[in-house]
Amino acid sequence: MGIKGLQGFVTRVCPDACRTVDLKEVAEKHRIDHPGIPPVIVVDAMSCVRHWYTPESWVCGGQWREYLANLEDFIKAFTAAGITLVFYFDGVVEEKKRDEWIKRRWQNYKEIAALFQFVKTHRKQPGRGMFVLPSALPTFTRYALKSLGQKTVCTLQEADFEVAAYGLQHNCIGILGQDSDYLIYNTSPYFSIEKLCVDKLVTVMYCREALCRALGLSMTHLPLFACLLGNDVVPENLLEGFWRKCLATCPPRNKSYNRRTNVLLAVANYISRVPCSYSSLKHLEEMLPLGSDKTLLLRGMESYLLPGQQSPWIPPTAGHLKTFSGVEETAMCQDKEIFQLAKEQHIQSENYVIFNILSNGVIECSNSLEDDRDTEIPGQALIFRPARQHVYSVLLESGKGGACPSVKEWFVYFGNPLQEPEVIQPVQPPLPGGTPNLKTLWFAKGPEVEKQRYSTFLACFHLQDLMEELQALEAPVAGFCCLLAYLMLQVHSLSLEDLHAFVALILCLRGKSASQLERLQLMEVDSRAVHLGAVFIRGLTTLLMANSACGFPFRMDDLMPWKVFDGKLFQEKYQRSHRSCSVEELLEGNESLYAPFQNLKSLICKACMAKKRTIQSRPRGKGFVTGTQQREFNPRFQQAHRSSFVPPYHNQMRGFLWRSPQPEGREYRSGHPDRRRRFHHPPRSPR
Repeated sequence: MGIKGLQGFVTRVCPDACRTVDLKEVAEKHRIDHPGIPPVIVVDAMSCVRHWYTPESWVCGGQWREYLANLEDFIKAFTAAGITLVFYFDGVVEEKKRDEWIKRRWQNYKEIAALFQFVKTHRKQPGRGMFVLPSALPTFTRYALKSLGQKTVCTLQEADFEVAAYGLQHNCIGILGQDSDYLIYNTSPYFSIEKLCVDKLVTVMYCREALCRALGLSMTHLPLFACLLGNDVVPENLLEGFWRKCLATCPPRNKSYNRRTNVLLAVANYISRVPCSYSSLKHLEEMLPLGSDKTLLLRGMESYLLPGQQSPWIPPTAGHLKTFSGVEETAMCQDKEIFQLAKEQHIQSENYVIFNILSNGVIECSNSLEDDRDTEIPGQALIFRPARQHVYSVLLESGKGGACPSVKEWFVYFGNPLQEPEVIQPVQPPLPGGTPNLKTLWFAKGPEVEKQRYSTFLACFHLQDLMEELQALEAPVAGFCCLLAYLMLQVHSLSLEDLHAFVALILCLRGKSASQLERLQLMEVDSRAVHLGAVFIRGLTTLLMANSACGFPFRMDDLMPWKVFDGKLFQEKYQRSHRSCSVEELLEGNESLYAPFQNLKSLICKACMAKKRTIQSRPRGKGFVTGTQQREFNPRFQQAHRSSFVPPYHNQMRGFLWRSPQPEGREYRSGHPDRRRRFHHPPRSPR
């Protein structure tokens, strides 16, 4: 979260603390001073994703191939300068920050409501001033960077602490991010992602020493300064009276300063007169209205103390080192081998939320671009809850005797007040003979186990009867069809036109480059397609969760959005489909896609027919045409839209989407074959 107003204060009041630096020169100096040791920058990825996402279109669900290309260019710029990057992502929401997390979710909720109002009124994407991150962007950024060969770390606690600790322990040349907490930690230099010019590798370095000079403080004062201004541990509302006292004894230096600037200066003036000792800290704790918890200030100070550091404010006997000790003893999973493997995979960004479930039984999901006024489409949190309940059962092994623990969910959707977590009970997936043992799914080898992994994964989505047909497809297409069939079964308002749009999307996306997709122009934006795009992307994260729980029957890389989705292309297919265009037009005149289109459509309809779900035609009016004129129709394509479609499935894919043979054995498989790693036994080291 950082300290409110501190970043702006440094820019406006302490210009000497904002120094333009050339990262190439910084790296070269490091090489001279430390021969043989490459320069490393540790990246606070969560504060960077907003700056990394530069594609023009962002409201339609994400331009994932463009985004992936942008990340690759970003990495190449640093690689060319001989700089190694290490990326850190938040792996947990600590309970002490839950109130702030909820506050931000409500703010995002209002922003998304305003966004949908704009799209409905103007039928276009608003300006960058209303920018909202595409749904699940931080999650998929993690896997994107990993697929590009980068070291990515998913944290066991707050990312800013682990980033600062890594920078200090590994003598990094700097931290790249946008969080004023990095001005408080006594660690590597703090570089701004907001001010970074990637082409030149020039940015602004915020200098702690210069800030201290401007405030009349020393480096050891900064943690107390942060706590007395309000941070993640010490709430601002407890400090208002203290601020008034400070302001009364420190007249404003400049009449043009706002109140927050004057508060910062007055608090710094107060601290400068306080002796650096534990007794002084105790006196402050007695003076402040901290309520029943008089240790707030001490805990706030400790939160900035990195491993190996000491502070005159904190006695050496205080247990100030932040660790993850004790979690294993209180974990929901008591099998040490499974727990250790889940932890390893979590840290290395190889599984998705599995460790959160096995360690403390709490998971959360932030806002999605969902229209709360569209009553026909439930919130994605509710759509995918049945699948998550099956995943919880696989992980916590319900039905194996004894009480199965429940999972607490903090999921944002319309109607959820977020006052407390929802307690969700695991539900066994519908597999004959029950769910396989978790150790079998995670550690066993052989073709029979591979089959068990795949069938258990499909059972989480009630699609185990389609195993043979899905295994015949290329893995990304199989994952896509699994998700689409689940959506058609769960959301009965989805129509034949929606089905056509999704199937045309996966077929036409094949072979399109990032630059081709970037050139695609939309004349209009449909709000319902925006909503469906966000739901689909959240569905991919559910596939990741199930895949991780079931022992990776798929490569994680095959379930990524850049393999199966593009926001603008989906908008185009959706709008064409809902104005009842021909199949030829949907498939861009590519006759070779006709048979795959009919067969994928038939496969989805077969899944629906088995559950007595008939997909009805419900066109929602005319959309737009991107070209200046329509193509002449090929008679082979001419087929009128039917009011409903429930044909038999015919396996005639003509080799277009056939799955290539997969190597035997359980692996975490990323996009780079040389980085594959088997998980038959838990690794010895967490990194």
